[in-house]
Amino acid sequence: MEKTQNSPLILDIKGNSLDDGPGIRSVIFFKGCPLSCVWCHNPESKKTGPEISYDATDCIACEACVNFCPRQAVSRENLFFIDRDRCDLCFLCVDNCPSGALTRVGNAMTVDEITGKVKNDIPFFTTSGGGVTFSGGEPTLFMDFLSQLAQSIKSEGIHLLIETCGLFKLDAFSEKILPHMDIIYYDIKLMDPQQHKNYCGVSNEIILNNFRELNRMSAQGGFQIIPRTPLIPGITATHENLTGIADYLQSQGVHKTQLMAYNPLWLEKNKKIGVPCPMGRGAEKKTWIPQEKMMEFKAIYEEYGIQA
Repeated sequence: MEKTQNSPLILDIKGNSLDDGPGIRSVIFFKGCPLSCVWCHNPESKKTGPEISYDATDCIACEACVNFCPRQAVSRENLFFIDRDRCDLCFLCVDNCPSGALTRVGNAMTVDEITGKVKNDIPFFTTSGGGVTFSGGEPTLFMDFLSQLAQSIKSEGIHLLIETCGLFKLDAFSEKILPHMDIIYYDIKLMDPQQHKNYCGVSNEIILNNFRELNRMSAQGGFQIIPRTPLIPGITATHENLTGIADYLQSQGVHKTQLMAYNPLWLEKNKKIGVPCPMGRGAEKKTWIPQEKMMEFKAIYEEYGIQA
């Protein structure tokens, strides 16, 4: 597991979101994740440290970045434009890029700065039943910072939701984070522990144990936990895997889950941060999952009495 810093870098604060919980929401994206899923839809969120993104579609070929780079790390001869082994992240190329093709990935923000930004959206939260969602990356990598931030935002009467991979110390989460949460979106990606390790970098033992305990605790009231599964062609979106998850959820008394439709747009994100695509580029990886397939997957859960 990657060593973390005391305070996270923030990738983005996205307002007006309709896809990350009930109502209109502001989503705070944390940088850093203990998993390394080959299909990660936010690959720029994996590392805790800052990075540089290069978007060729915005580049005007002015060569300012080439001239300003003291390490000679920028060249059109490089596979991903920037030689990441040479680059020392001085960000002179970013600071001198007139088109915005080069951008810094990850910025430090204080609790007060983040709270002040999301407070501006309170009227939208109030009228829509929305609130703030913590996402990433994995917000729980920074338990103390997240706790302070959650307390600060909650003091404004704002509904809170966290999206998590579930790989954290349950005692710390229960003490520092859970008291401030209204909803937990909890990812259960693969049931087979070896497949989970192969595709996500770690076993799922802690993740499943944490879910079992949190699901039990949610029955006492105070918060809601909703399991979710990303549908990745040929990996998670298989009859065997989804049947295994449905069987597990039924054994835990779960009656509702979410299936997240595959989004092929992530494939181009790796290029921007100089990372070769870690997953095969078969035809099914480049297209959205057909609606009839989605209905087929939902039917698996319905057989177990679970709404998907």
